[in-house]
Amino acid sequence: MNTLSASKTHAISSLPLDSGQVLESAQIAYETYGELNSDACNAILICHALTGDQYVASTHPITGKPGWWERMVGPGKPIDTDRFYVICANVIGSCMGSSGPAAAGPDGKPYAMRFPVITVRDMVRGLVALLDGLGIEQLHTVVGGSMGGMQALSLAANWPERAARVLVIASTARHSAQNIAFHEVGRQAIMADPAWADGDYYASGVSPDNGLAVARMAAHITYLSEEGLTAKFGRRLQDRSSKSFGFDADFQIESYLRYQGSGFTQRFDANSYLYITRAMDYFDLAEEHGGKLADAFAGTSARFCLVSFDTDWLYPTAESRHIVHALNAAGAKVSFVELSAPNGHDSFLLEHDELDRVVRGFVA
Repeated sequence: MNTLSASKTHAISSLPLDSGQVLESAQIAYETYGELNSDACNAILICHALTGDQYVASTHPITGKPGWWERMVGPGKPIDTDRFYVICANVIGSCMGSSGPAAAGPDGKPYAMRFPVITVRDMVRGLVALLDGLGIEQLHTVVGGSMGGMQALSLAANWPERAARVLVIASTARHSAQNIAFHEVGRQAIMADPAWADGDYYASGVSPDNGLAVARMAAHITYLSEEGLTAKFGRRLQDRSSKSFGFDADFQIESYLRYQGSGFTQRFDANSYLYITRAMDYFDLAEEHGGKLADAFAGTSARFCLVSFDTDWLYPTAESRHIVHALNAAGAKVSFVELSAPNGHDSFLLEHDELDRVVRGFVA
């Protein structure tokens, strides 16, 4: 069994944001695993993806499901909690205990759309404040997949002294037009739901679940691959021998997406989905550093490892290579591997022996 702390929160009196606003009395919710050694040099920070949370290797309190990366984190696992002190925090803007639109504002009422628009760099500001509170000057490693990879890159670029190693999996240095387009479809689905009520739905007890479910369905398609969908579902019908000639879920893939959408509404806040997808869309590490990605990593002493998957069309291998070229131009120590997997972007969350070996070897 993993060494699991009780749920923790870290208070931040004042958090400046890229928008120019300041988030007062912010809170970061986090979990830790393992023990911090005497010189605080064995800490690994794991950054979660869009719909993730701090429960990386422990049972989720709402769904009852195992942690989202439990296969990777624990005693004797690639990120070994017998050796490392592992931290995973819920980003600001999210809805599992950290400050976000569902959290209480200064007047005691949920922020809703009064919550300031945030960026990935703002999320990392919150994480850095947490590290300061824990007395950790430099991480052994920062690890992240997808949006978590964006956070890892942002930490490396903007707080280069805070991590000795940077592991980025299935991620990108900026959101493409296609990425932004998919997110906008999801946001519009939420805002078109009458229950959204301009974001002020908390007091009514009726959430925009239909819109959020559609947003999740659209996004989930981007996490998969044609090869994986064909192998798992093909054109097979769901619990029937012939087409219904109606609009029920005739196909297995339709039933699967509806299940994904419905389940998601039980654990996530619709406004948080708006805020976090907007933060991801704003992410452009080169733009933050004068338009040249290599300049984001100038003078870095960290070691980097980039991992991509050959069937990931959301953040394809070309995106990782672009980051690697920039790191090479900056004179950074960097390794890169493209792994073969049938499951598209979600491959980093699933069983993959080669990924396990890469992670274990890099953090060793």
